[in-house]
Amino acid sequence: MIHATAAQMAHALSAGEITSVTLTEQHLDRISQVDDEVHAFLHIDREGALEQAATIDAKRSAGEKLSPLAGVPLALKDVMTQKGIPTTCGSKMLEGWRPPYDSTVVTKLKSAGIVILGKTNMDEFAMGSSTENSAYGPTHNPWDLSRIPGGSGGGSAAALASFQAPLAIGTDTGGSIRQPAAVTGTVGVKPTYGGVSRYGLVAFSSSLDQAGPCARTVLDAALLHEAIAGYDPKDSTSINAPVPQVVAAAKKLDIKGLKIGVVKELSGAGYQQGVREKFEESLEELVKAGAEIVEVSCPNFDYALAAYYLIAPSECSSNLARFDSMRYGIRVGDDGNRGAEEVMNLTREVGFGREVKRRIILGTYALSSGYYDAYYGSAQKVRTLISRDFESAFTKADVLVSPTAPTTAFKIGEKSDDPLAMYLNDIATIPVNMAGIGGMSLPCGLAPEDGLPVGFQIMSPAMKDDLMYQVGGVLEAALLEKWGQPLLASSPSFGAI
Repeated sequence: MIHATAAQMAHALSAGEITSVTLTEQHLDRISQVDDEVHAFLHIDREGALEQAATIDAKRSAGEKLSPLAGVPLALKDVMTQKGIPTTCGSKMLEGWRPPYDSTVVTKLKSAGIVILGKTNMDEFAMGSSTENSAYGPTHNPWDLSRIPGGSGGGSAAALASFQAPLAIGTDTGGSIRQPAAVTGTVGVKPTYGGVSRYGLVAFSSSLDQAGPCARTVLDAALLHEAIAGYDPKDSTSINAPVPQVVAAAKKLDIKGLKIGVVKELSGAGYQQGVREKFEESLEELVKAGAEIVEVSCPNFDYALAAYYLIAPSECSSNLARFDSMRYGIRVGDDGNRGAEEVMNLTREVGFGREVKRRIILGTYALSSGYYDAYYGSAQKVRTLISRDFESAFTKADVLVSPTAPTTAFKIGEKSDDPLAMYLNDIATIPVNMAGIGGMSLPCGLAPEDGLPVGFQIMSPAMKDDLMYQVGGVLEAALLEKWGQPLLASSPSFGAI
């Protein structure tokens, strides 16, 4: 039943219609059939997954009370530590490293009985918008294997879109969950910053990184969200507050009286015509459902991209300093004749890819003496202004909306030599990370120019993630009724690729 939703799989497991071992085997078989072409996974833990599934089946047979998603398989982005399982972050720098501990997200997944199939491909250390920056080769979009699946979490999104897994974990620093969801026709959610623990998430930019759920439906994302969210004393940025009731919100299917704000700065020039068309059609569906559409202006969003590419590289320069060849990962040139500094330099030269080096250099420069205030300090001031724009907009609207990405999936290699063109893919998603609020992308149709998926972004105030699930659930239901079948059912990935 690989084409079922995670909620349907969970119901079948609970009703005794299928075992977790059988369900896991079905997905492992699917991976064997199609992943040579898609390349969504970097590591498959077949033995471990089947062992987890058998344990869940035994507990269910013994009459134990299990969590809602117990026995359902999941794909894990290779930036989250999992004890004893290779964790590379898509980089040669960590090739062969097997963490001695589980991240809090993995701990929660195991506690919930969710079966982890393996680790998914990603842009190296989560730096990229296409998954072309992986040291292990690009992931391919199941809709068109010549195109990118988004980034940095393209492996997780592609695993969902090719029916290799019903659920996945991603991380979002500037759009790395939402942009891949948009271009693969799946659902991706960046929770409020601090809503899901970052303990065991290999850091790119600590003030921006956030783990979150990836799925094929809004309800499935909500079920996974509740499984991984919550306060964690191991993470100093974790929010000690109740988890928003996102599952109940996804099931509510009522938005009468809600005000939905269209962000003027995120829906104008530079967006593909088909993207704008599908966005406007989705707004019409929300109006039919009883919502009121208002336009809001967030003028400082125009500076978000520039500020982000000072803040994120600065933090990455600091975070990636730990990869020094001395403690773990690869080591190059250690022949007994070289000093530690030379070995470190040789290792970092070989271990890091071009984009990672670019951002380390940029961040180191922005933090250097005489430039800190002019660059990093100024970018943080812009970040404050962006947060104030959101605060003002949320006095006029309950949630804000925009297209998720300015275009549909582009060809592999099309933008790899033009960093600025690549960075512009995240122009609509970055403001959410800068302010630390919640953001969701769900599919809203196929662009008429190329027949590829378009994403609709919903943004909600901090710790009001339930609002974006409420709106997302209504829009998804309205579009499903309009289309007559899920969007992914029309994809080449629905059958054999």
